[in-house]
Amino acid sequence: MLTINEIFHSIQGESTYAGRPCVFVRLTACDLRCNWCDTPYAFHEGRKMSVDDVLADVESRGCRTVEVTGGEPLLQADVYPLMQRLLDAGKTVLIETGGHRSIANVPAGVIRIMDVKCPGSGESDKNDWSNFAHLTKSDEVKFVIADRRDYEFAKEIVERENLPARVNAVLFSPVHGKLDPKQLSEWVIADRLDVRVQLQVHKYIWSPETRGV
Repeated sequence: MLTINEIFHSIQGESTYAGRPCVFVRLTACDLRCNWCDTPYAFHEGRKMSVDDVLADVESRGCRTVEVTGGEPLLQADVYPLMQRLLDAGKTVLIETGGHRSIANVPAGVIRIMDVKCPGSGESDKNDWSNFAHLTKSDEVKFVIADRRDYEFAKEIVERENLPARVNAVLFSPVHGKLDPKQLSEWVIADRLDVRVQLQVHKYIWSPETRGV
């Protein structure tokens, strides 16, 4: 049994899948409180659904790509059979996780989009550094960046872990409405970083406060 905050069909706003239609399965609950969090409603709101019910809902949307997100989806034990069942149904499955919970048991074939929390989040002490050993060439690593301090933190980790050679993409995402994307882009260009500057596309298509997109 899962506690589901919402299931919706929209356009993927982030990662290398940005712009593609995607069904989002948002799970309830998170054990972090990032300063820039844009989904605090997922901390508590939700309804109980079986894995079968979630699968039926996803199938009814007629979309090949599914992202499991939160909250923090790895807090719920039944997320693992859900991901496997989605894979078995032929879906392209992404999971977005905060990087503080082990990704070791995420089923092979799931594309893991793992956050690394920067100091500006207020939660950088929670990063599970052992997760880097589990990353594969199909995975993506995301840094949400609020300021120059966050940028330098992210740059150090990218270089220390040799991430561009180890994962599919390294994503540098400016905190929407706080860090000018132009400024972040200029830092990346000046330092010749092999990363992708990522804008949250859905916040430009719809207003940033719109839910279910």
